[in-house]
Amino acid sequence: MLNTAAKSEAPGTEQELTDGFHLVIDALKLNGINTIYGVPGIPITDLGRMAQAAGIRVLSFRHEQNAGYAASIAGFLTKRPGVCLTVSAPGFLNGLTALAHATTNCFPMILISGSSEREIVDLQQGDYEEMDQLAIAKPLCKAAFRVLHAQDIGIGLARAIRAAVSGRPGGVYLDLPAKLFSQVMNADAGQKSLVKVIDAAPEQIPSTAAVKRALDVLKSAKRPLIILGKGAAYAQADEQIKALVERSGVPFLPMSMAKGLLPDLHPQCAGAARSTVLKEADVVMLIGARLNWLLSHGKGKTWGDAPKKFIQIDIEPKEMDSNIEIAAPVVGDIGSCVTALLEGMGANWPAAPAEWVSKITTKRDENVAKMAPKLMSNASPMDYHGALGALRAIIKERPDTIFVNEGANTLDLARGVVDMHKPRKRLDVGTWGVMGIGMGYSIAAAIETGHPVLAVEGDSAFGFSGMEVETICRYKLPICVVIFNNDGIYRGTDVNSASADPATTVFVKGSRYDKMMEAFGGVGVNATSPDELKRAVNAALDSGKPTLINAVIDPAAGSESGRIGNLNPQSVLKKK
Repeated sequence: MLNTAAKSEAPGTEQELTDGFHLVIDALKLNGINTIYGVPGIPITDLGRMAQAAGIRVLSFRHEQNAGYAASIAGFLTKRPGVCLTVSAPGFLNGLTALAHATTNCFPMILISGSSEREIVDLQQGDYEEMDQLAIAKPLCKAAFRVLHAQDIGIGLARAIRAAVSGRPGGVYLDLPAKLFSQVMNADAGQKSLVKVIDAAPEQIPSTAAVKRALDVLKSAKRPLIILGKGAAYAQADEQIKALVERSGVPFLPMSMAKGLLPDLHPQCAGAARSTVLKEADVVMLIGARLNWLLSHGKGKTWGDAPKKFIQIDIEPKEMDSNIEIAAPVVGDIGSCVTALLEGMGANWPAAPAEWVSKITTKRDENVAKMAPKLMSNASPMDYHGALGALRAIIKERPDTIFVNEGANTLDLARGVVDMHKPRKRLDVGTWGVMGIGMGYSIAAAIETGHPVLAVEGDSAFGFSGMEVETICRYKLPICVVIFNNDGIYRGTDVNSASADPATTVFVKGSRYDKMMEAFGGVGVNATSPDELKRAVNAALDSGKPTLINAVIDPAAGSESGRIGNLNPQSVLKKK
């Protein structure tokens, strides 16, 4: 039902009217978009109020970037575009980082921003928050649109939705100038102008030849490997992927946000033997994973000297051969591609070579056994392994908990230590390795899934979005934030020998982040041992109350830049 704005008062010509505000809201509701993440202000304050009154859930954040990250991960979790609503110019720019992040990670998201009037912006006459936002957004997203007339709102939103979810998903910008909202039109005409998007992300079936080629290459392998990327998790083709992996018998390696697509404790999981499988595999099947920096671009010492053939399943043809030759490209949506591969395999697919499978199993078990004593440590102050060992046990006992993770050492070590047991339960920094996703992701995960959230943050990473603990408390969300506090970036032990200023990587010693949560009515806990940490997290998840745990980590724990320290350039000159 259209939300009518008013009735005209001309004598004898009474008719229902609507306006831009109502048409935007009706277009969103018509397309099943029932949640908006954003920050209110000119010119979209009333849009948020009216959307809330119309039954859309509107979550107001403290900073647009965090609202944008929330919208991006909502897109990943639901396969529908998450919506972030911002004010013009500075607010738009704050949301733009999240929009670019969504595009890079292939998350469907729409950034809707109010903007200044076109005629003043184009003549550069100095309007309030004047900026050509459309031009700025275009290079950083999949598509960008501007709506100037109320009758085009329906088609504008439809184009944004389709662009966000079709093909390879990504971020879309929708520019709504201030004057648009107050434009009035006939309500019947307004209703007819709305568009319900049909089949926004149609199946893309792979060719028969591509499927046969891929199976021939896989069948020829003596040391096969399957790599699952976050695209495989996004596809929600969980049962098909599980069937493909298990029917093939091939060891699989999950990228971080694909962990849990099959349980990390699955007998074919090679996560604990990552170095061995990457170096020694001769045929590698990529499902929703890209050969970017996270996989060393498919070459170099990470991949060893053994010749390799790659099978790649991706919806984007341009992804093929992006770094190295792909012997068997399979282009299409992951669900259709995996289904076609299963049909082509039939019921009598040969087992994966027993010698290779046995070698990987042995190596995995050795590495797990080697790590086990570290995870049992109850030292105080904690090291990373002792703290993560406690959290690992909690996630095993509570597999439906969403695990949000960011930081340097906090991220790198948790990725290897904390096993995931169900799909789309691990959410982290993704392709860019960007800091600041923690609180936005946590809020959206709680809103979109209804499940409790455990966010494990480095103290540096938390700083980018920490004020959103007020948002968590305001909406009474079941989120437990654990901050690994080692007094600084990487380590809290650096010393500045040139002046009295602290070193660039050092924070205030003995900070009590738990007091921040208490300030807004949540629960704050200071934990100094793994046992204390485990008790506090379990209590938080049992209660469902917003909780922040300050986990005191040895300031000397950690390494420069974590796992990717090799990407941090070092000077070759020594001061004389």
